[in-house]
Amino acid sequence: MQCIPMLIPLFKSYLSTTGGGKLSLINKKEMLSRVWETQPRVIKFPRKHQRSSSANGLRRQKRDWVIPPINVPENSRGPFPQMLVRIRSDQDQDIGIRYSITGAGADQPPSDIYNIDPVHGKMYVTRPLDREERASYHLRAHAVDMNGNQVENPIDLYIYVIDMNDNRPEFQNQVYNGSVAEGSKPGSSVMQVTANDSDDYTTANGMVRYRILSQTPHSPIPNMFTINSETGDIVTVAAGLDREKVSQYTIIVQATDMEGNLNFGLSNTATALISITDINDNPPELTVRTFSGEVPENKVNVVVTNLTVVDRDQPHSPNWNAVYRIVSGDPSGHFTIRTNPITNEGMVTVVKPVDFEMNRAFMLTVVVSNQAHLASGIQSSLQSTAGVTISVQDVNEPPVFPVNPKLIRFEEGVPAGTTLTVFAAQDPDHFIHQTVRYSKLSDPANWLRINRTNGQITTMALLDRESMYVKNNVYEATFLAFDNGSPQASGTGTLQIYLIDVNDNAPVLMPREAQVCERARPGSRVNITASDADADPNVGPFVFELPSFPTSVRRNWTISRLSGDYAQLRLKIPYLEAGVYDIPVIVSDSGNPPLSNRSVIRIKVCPCDENGDCSATGAVAAAGLGTGAIIAILICIIILLSMVLLFVVWMKRREKERQAKPLLIDPEDDVRDNILKYDEEGGGEEDQDYDLSQLQQPESLDHIINKPAGVRRVDERPVIAESQYPVRPSLPHPGDIGEFINDGLRAADNDPTAPPYDSLLVFDYEGSGSTAGSVSSLNSTSSGDQDYDYLNDWGPRFKKLADLYGGGDDD
Repeated sequence: MQCIPMLIPLFKSYLSTTGGGKLSLINKKEMLSRVWETQPRVIKFPRKHQRSSSANGLRRQKRDWVIPPINVPENSRGPFPQMLVRIRSDQDQDIGIRYSITGAGADQPPSDIYNIDPVHGKMYVTRPLDREERASYHLRAHAVDMNGNQVENPIDLYIYVIDMNDNRPEFQNQVYNGSVAEGSKPGSSVMQVTANDSDDYTTANGMVRYRILSQTPHSPIPNMFTINSETGDIVTVAAGLDREKVSQYTIIVQATDMEGNLNFGLSNTATALISITDINDNPPELTVRTFSGEVPENKVNVVVTNLTVVDRDQPHSPNWNAVYRIVSGDPSGHFTIRTNPITNEGMVTVVKPVDFEMNRAFMLTVVVSNQAHLASGIQSSLQSTAGVTISVQDVNEPPVFPVNPKLIRFEEGVPAGTTLTVFAAQDPDHFIHQTVRYSKLSDPANWLRINRTNGQITTMALLDRESMYVKNNVYEATFLAFDNGSPQASGTGTLQIYLIDVNDNAPVLMPREAQVCERARPGSRVNITASDADADPNVGPFVFELPSFPTSVRRNWTISRLSGDYAQLRLKIPYLEAGVYDIPVIVSDSGNPPLSNRSVIRIKVCPCDENGDCSATGAVAAAGLGTGAIIAILICIIILLSMVLLFVVWMKRREKERQAKPLLIDPEDDVRDNILKYDEEGGGEEDQDYDLSQLQQPESLDHIINKPAGVRRVDERPVIAESQYPVRPSLPHPGDIGEFINDGLRAADNDPTAPPYDSLLVFDYEGSGSTAGSVSSLNSTSSGDQDYDYLNDWGPRFKKLADLYGGGDDD
């Protein structure tokens, strides 16, 4: 406060030099600097006070060391150290005095801001001060003699930092969202924006004022809103807000300190998005006056028909969402109408079983309205009421699951064979004894088994929450229950298994590859994180650490934690040779107990340019192959060469076999031996040395007649009447072929005159109605003029055939 009397003449003199105009920010700083420099540099101590002692008449001196508060402006330009005040003791003329100061800012953190000349007592500030960091300091000054004995009692020094306007107002949010209902009256509150200034709020430096810079769009007028300059409250100033025309306004708001003075105040801006909310000024209307549907008896949760409705209000809002009511025609409450949240249609659903023998049809009257009441002055539409005709069908009632879908909870990983629940259905046909059986309808992961008779659900495999078939921790399976009625009826039930997570998945390091510069710099670091298939609390925060082996990893690299899920891998040494390095990192999750995983991140270390990007030559050097990769490539080359060599040897051996035994076709594909076996009727060439005369018909029977009785060849015709063979019928039936063959065999067996080839020659009869066409029209088209030279063009496999038939005149 000691500088206030000095400010008045300084203000008057400065205003006179500037012509009485407004002060700029730089002029204010200069003025405050002048004020500070006019403060007394030397503070002398008050005079000594004499007091008498009533006991012995001796006189004692008491010295008062009084230092007024010291005011120092922030952000001073120096030069530093800059003298603040000189401290003196009135004994410095008699003895040598040493001065010192203690406290925060001197010998305590933040230290070395203030120091003092121990001989002359001059106190200095060593650097610029910031009021927003610290507004005041409390020090204590000490005076001792050359022997260190205290000469004066410690005196308190109070230093106050004078605020300057060096901080702009800062909005709490860069974008504010507000809303106001369409049709609102002027003066309706919309929202509030708030900006804070770090300067002293008791002075103009920290006093913030608001104003609106622009409004988009300008419909219906450019100034639909205004803002309270002190509080930041935005309100409407005009009527005519219509959501159907403009659904959102964008407002740019400016905050300025120095009480809103735009000449020397600091400013900042923010955006306010004002949404125009809908009011229920459009009643819902059904599309037709009468709806119809049908439902089988004893069915529940069946949608009979859908009631379609039109509403022009904002979709998926209370003003648009339809609510359906049945006002007549269903006294027993068999039906209800549920609203489809997506289409807004009314689904007429059976909630209580209907009996065909009691009610064959229902006539319902339905009324539709909105979740929100209609706005004031809006009347309901006549089209909000319609009739619904429902016909009941007589069918066999299927079994029904009492709870459908059924939700159960189990920890993942339960072993196979575990009993989960009993998912049983009930047959509504109480007066007919029917047996209900169960089967599995849908089990995507094939984890479950159902008992066919009682519906007991057991597991066939481990339940895994991280499986692709589990959605939002829930695994769904569908089962079928069917009775033995006529016709058979069946019903389905859905079993939902909520799988409780256990820590069974170790985290995986991400990313797997990165690139850094070979020399340590701010860009030579990689942000890493981890991915864990488990859920909270078995995932992050993660723990990242380098393994102790190999030792080069911790010698060259280090990991620092950024947050719960992120860490930073960077070079620990100033330089690392360019190349590709596989850095193992151990990642642990927060499960109980935690799981760890040793992952490898491949880092390309390369020379970088001045921008920190890997140079082209560095990229080539970093992509060099290691010793292991080179060995693997050499092994692959050797294996490939060995395969080529084996293939060449095999081809040469095959060529030799072809030259040793030239064939029309490849030896492996030669099938002539098999063909000879198929039409071979004799013993081959070795068995053809026989007397063909024995098979010829004899011209005379004398040699047969003169033979003794009982000695006769079976192939000689006897001198007796020939047997009569069966005659083929003119119109045979499909079974006559088998009978005809059997009759012929019996006649041949009993005919002594039959040759060895007996009556099998008559077996050319194939029956009537054969699907095979006649072959009598086939004839040979070959002639002696046929040219077979084209066989030479068919390749080596047809060479033999070309030699046999391609000779032309040589044949």
